[in-house]
Amino acid sequence: MPDIAVIDYGMGNLRSVSKAIEHVAPGLEVVVTSDPATVARAARVVFPGQGAMPDCMREMDARGLREAVLDAACNKPFLGICIGLQMLFERSEEGAVAGLGVLQGLVRRFAAAAMVDAGGARLKVPHMGWNRVRQVAAHPLWRGIPDHSRFYFVHSYYVETAAPGLVAATSEYPAPFTCAIARDNVFAVQFHPEKSATAGLQLLANFAQWQPVTALACPRRPAAAGAG
Repeated sequence: MPDIAVIDYGMGNLRSVSKAIEHVAPGLEVVVTSDPATVARAARVVFPGQGAMPDCMREMDARGLREAVLDAACNKPFLGICIGLQMLFERSEEGAVAGLGVLQGLVRRFAAAAMVDAGGARLKVPHMGWNRVRQVAAHPLWRGIPDHSRFYFVHSYYVETAAPGLVAATSEYPAPFTCAIARDNVFAVQFHPEKSATAGLQLLANFAQWQPVTALACPRRPAAAGAG
């Protein structure tokens, strides 16, 4: 049984994620896999990603990974990175595609009209580079990471949720947006810990040791839920 499965759905920075986890948890078996049975056997699951949400959902279904990912998100320690955060929610403006729907909320694009900093300069989309992260809820994955540490971002979309207690951290571009969520066995981030130097490595090390006490135990979704 693998200790940690990094899900390969044909997109994302898989090797750098797996190498970063191997670096901080050298005693654990880390596998990069597109095999649903291997994902199902793994003790922990990481869903990393870059790219477009419609492509993510399509490729996940093409590889038969939907049920294994749902099971992991509902029952075992689960870390989502970038698209791995966004696909947990109900729907995305990117292609008007449905996500897995295990968490309440929508994925929004940064509004072009709002992309102006305090000095009046235009801000680019995608949001790319280092930004400070404000921890708004205590969590084991923040252990050893000072509040307002800087993490590396590459994204054009962000999660919007009104679910109580779901937001674990925010960042600003230029307005505050949710950049980390936590509920039960799920922790997911918009930034890339594998590219975020010491703070990112600490977060991955914390995940490798995390023992959540509750699980989402969410209801099973129909196989076609990702079409949209």
